[in-house]
Amino acid sequence: MSDTKKPFLNTTRRQALGLLALGASGVVMTGLPGFTRAFAQGAKDATGQLTVGFSQEPTVFNPHMPHIEVDEGIHFSIFDPLFYVDEKGAFVAALAAEVPTVENGGISADGLTWKVKLRDDVKWHDGTPFTAEDVKFTLELLVDPNFRSWRKTGHEYVRELTVVSPTEITWKMEKPFAPYPSILASTFITPKHALGEAADRNTAPYNNAPIGTGPFKWKERVAGDYILLEANADYFGDGPHIQTLIYKYVPDLNVMYTQFKTGDIDVVGLQWITPDHYDEAKGLEGKVVTVVPGSTVESFTLNMERPQFKDPKVRQALYHAIDKQSIIDALYYGLPTPTESYVPQQSFYYNPDLPKHEYSMEKAKALLDEAGWMPGDDGIRAKDGVKLSFTCSTTAGNHIREQVQQYMQQSFKDLGIDMTISNLPPAVMWGDYWMLSKFDTVIVGLDFLTGPDPDTSDFFRSTSSPAKGGSGQNTWQFENKEVDELLAKGGSLFVPEERKAAYFKIQEIMRAELPFLPLFQYATVRGHRQGVENVVFNINTRIDTWNVGSWKVS
Repeated sequence: MSDTKKPFLNTTRRQALGLLALGASGVVMTGLPGFTRAFAQGAKDATGQLTVGFSQEPTVFNPHMPHIEVDEGIHFSIFDPLFYVDEKGAFVAALAAEVPTVENGGISADGLTWKVKLRDDVKWHDGTPFTAEDVKFTLELLVDPNFRSWRKTGHEYVRELTVVSPTEITWKMEKPFAPYPSILASTFITPKHALGEAADRNTAPYNNAPIGTGPFKWKERVAGDYILLEANADYFGDGPHIQTLIYKYVPDLNVMYTQFKTGDIDVVGLQWITPDHYDEAKGLEGKVVTVVPGSTVESFTLNMERPQFKDPKVRQALYHAIDKQSIIDALYYGLPTPTESYVPQQSFYYNPDLPKHEYSMEKAKALLDEAGWMPGDDGIRAKDGVKLSFTCSTTAGNHIREQVQQYMQQSFKDLGIDMTISNLPPAVMWGDYWMLSKFDTVIVGLDFLTGPDPDTSDFFRSTSSPAKGGSGQNTWQFENKEVDELLAKGGSLFVPEERKAAYFKIQEIMRAELPFLPLFQYATVRGHRQGVENVVFNINTRIDTWNVGSWKVS
C-alpha cells in the first residue's frame, strides 16, 4: 500500500472505531453497491491447463499447521477465508456474506462484539454444506493446546463463540485487538466434518488430502515433483476458469527460468526469475515480465540461543562486515532496495529514521577486539571457550544466495570468524530445521506483516517461539520485555497515528538488537506467458496465487 493511502490519518479514536475496518492497519473498506457479495455467480468456463513453477516444495496442506509462504500457494487454491485483502488494500467478502463493520452491525463500536453473516450457497469439495459450525471449529482449533497451531495471535482473545444459525456466528473479544481483521483475512476455514473427528489432528489423513471450499480440488501429489489440482465446478465464486492447475517443484532457479523460456512453466512463482536473467527475460517473445516491489525482506538471521550470538557486539560486528550495497549491485543487478527495517518501505508504519548500515571491516574488528573475542592458534576468534564458528544455511539451488554466502564467508574469515555453508533442500530447510530453530544462521526472505497490518507478534513476541513451546514464527528465539509490551500496546490502538509510535519504537529496538541483519527489500522479477490473465501482484499477501481462482488462460 502506498503512502498516499492513509484513510485514518486525521480520524479520532471514536471515528476510527466507527470505521472498524478495522482501519487499524490502514486497510480500506469500500461501501460500493454489491460489495458485500464479493463474487459474482456465473457459469463455469473452466478449460485448459496451467503450470505454476515454485522453487520450494509445498509440504503443509493443513493451513493451520506451521508452514511457510510457498504452502499458502496451495492454501489459496483449495480454501477460502471469511474475507481477504485485495491488491488495493481493501477487505473483500469471501465465505462471509459481507465484511463485518460497525456500520452494518457486524462489530460493536468498542470492537468487542462480533457478528458474522455467512453465505448460504457454499459447499465443501465433498458436497457437504459449509456452515457456521465450520467457522467455530476452525477458530477453536487454532487455540487447541493439543494442536500444532501456526498462529494463536488474535484468536486467543476470542470468547463465547456461538453458532446462531447455519449462516451466522457471534463471539466476544477478551479485549480489542486492532490486527484481528487482517489475521482473519489470512485464516482459511477448514471443515469440521472432515477434520473434527480425527483422534490426532496433527497427523490426520486430512492433512495430506485436504478438502476445502476453494476454486480448486485436491487431485494428486507426487512428492518432489508436482501437485495437481482440478477445477471445483461447484465453486460459489466467479471461477475457476482453468480446468487443471499444476504446481511444479523446480528447486534450481536456473532450471526454472529455462523451463519458463521453453514453455514448460506458464507462471514463474516463488522465487521468481533471478535478477541475473532479467535483461534477457524482458525481451522474451510471448512472455510478460515485470519488476514488482515486494513486501519480503531478505535477512541474515541468527539463532539467539547460540552462545556466540549472545554478545550484541558480535551481532554488530557481523553486520558491519556485510557489504550490502556491493551484494545488491553485483549479484542482484541493483534491483532490490537496501533496508534497515522488517517493514516494507511502502507501508505507513515504516520507520525511515533508523541508523544507516555502514560497511566497515575496521569497525567490525574493533568491536570484536573490544568485546574480548580474540584469535586463537587456528586464527578463529574465541571467548570463554566458545569459538566464533557457525553454519549458515539456505535453500539449496538458489544460486544467488549461495554466492552471497560465499561473499560473506570470505569477509567473516578475514575477521577470524569461521562460517561453514550448509544448504538444504527446501522441504528440509523450511521444516523443523527452521521452525524449531535447529539452525545457527540462515539467509531467508520473510514477510513480517499480516497483510498491511503492522503487528508482528508472531515473529517477535517472546511466547511465539515454537522451539520453546510457543505458537508463531519467532525462530530466532528473540526475547525482549519492552517489545512484548509495545506489541500489546500497538494491538490495542485503532488510530494509525497513535499506533505508529509503538511500531516505530519496535523497529528501533530490532535495529539495535539485531537478531537478524536486514539486507534488502525485495524487488522481484515476475513472469508469465502471454494469454494468462488476471495475474495480479498483491503486496498484502505472501504468495502470487492469492487470486488464482480468477486466473484465465487462452
